[in-house]
Amino acid sequence: MLVNADFHIHSCFSMASSKDMLIKNMAPKSKLKGLGLLGTGDAFHPGWLDIIEETTTYSGDGIYTYDDMDFVLTTEVEGKNRIHHVIIIPDIDIARELSAKLPSRNKTADGRPKTHYGGVELLELVRDYDCLIGPAHAFTPWTGMYKSFDSIYDCYEKKPDFVELGLSADTYMADTISELKDFPFLSNSDAHSPWPHRLGREFNQIELDDMSYSSIKKAIKHKDVKANYGLVPNLGKYHMTACTKCYKLVDPAVAKQNNMNCSCGGKIKKGVDFRISEIADLKEPVHPSFRPKYVHLMPLAEIISSVYGKGVTTKTVQGLWQKLIDSFKTEIDVLINVDLSDIKKIDSSIALAVESFRNRSVEIIPGGGGKYGEIIFEKEEKKDNVVTLDNF
Repeated sequence: MLVNADFHIHSCFSMASSKDMLIKNMAPKSKLKGLGLLGTGDAFHPGWLDIIEETTTYSGDGIYTYDDMDFVLTTEVEGKNRIHHVIIIPDIDIARELSAKLPSRNKTADGRPKTHYGGVELLELVRDYDCLIGPAHAFTPWTGMYKSFDSIYDCYEKKPDFVELGLSADTYMADTISELKDFPFLSNSDAHSPWPHRLGREFNQIELDDMSYSSIKKAIKHKDVKANYGLVPNLGKYHMTACTKCYKLVDPAVAKQNNMNCSCGGKIKKGVDFRISEIADLKEPVHPSFRPKYVHLMPLAEIISSVYGKGVTTKTVQGLWQKLIDSFKTEIDVLINVDLSDIKKIDSSIALAVESFRNRSVEIIPGGGGKYGEIIFEKEEKKDNVVTLDNF
């Protein structure tokens, strides 16, 4: 069966996460999004594991169910050199045992534990418990694996199970690095709030024999990810080299000459685009035979927000979002499957915006330095520094 899955999120126990990141809120929002499987996030936090046990029904073989939404235990760990790792865990008993074994001083203070373990130690620890592990948002400049290493094997020594691309990269970029040809790519949201423009903003369509941890493990091991869905990388807030204070995009060569200092007094952060160019050994992406399509999209509420120039959580935007969901059931269907003529009956401007993603004609002001990129639709005036999906 084909399932839309988002494996990397956070709970209410993680720093900078919404207090509403609870199972009872995630489940209904995920269903409206069109997801069928969600990672729990933060599965090394004892308090969060208590809530999962109290809230969900154990369906067997690593699956925890609430309100017809299935969850699998996942966590993100910050290891040596501030590198983040995603771990998918067989069940709560194993999660509790691993949490107890992981050397960390903030396990009860933060849903994302910090440890002095590097990739080698983490891989060895979790593999003993039949877990899956891979780098989180592998290319991002603050906490991605490739910010510290030129090779994934320098980090883990052995082969991890997957590579999470992150919001500022996609398959086309990652497949210019030949050592990644044997890895399945995951595209996950890293959501910190239950809003549908956060949950599932990136997700995986994965082929499962049944809803179970065993089947999830088999699918990832056998590279049965059938599609990756996610942001256009230019929309990611670390895609381009830019100042973290004024967000001005800076030529990487100029940034290096100025010791990564901006004229405004801020610090310049190397972008994912440039970092990949440094480690890429292929001029063009070479996709292995198992590599699925990567479909660019954007959360529906953010599309509506850009079209109408109003905040994502305003009544205008949420009202239109709800109207579309009431008509077509899930956000993913609106973005990908619903006939444009049917969307047009509700709102012609939104239909045009969705069409621009589907035919790859959307125009973008790239993000960088911690600021997300911006979309430009046809009715808006052109701005400087604009790229399209066909030339980024």
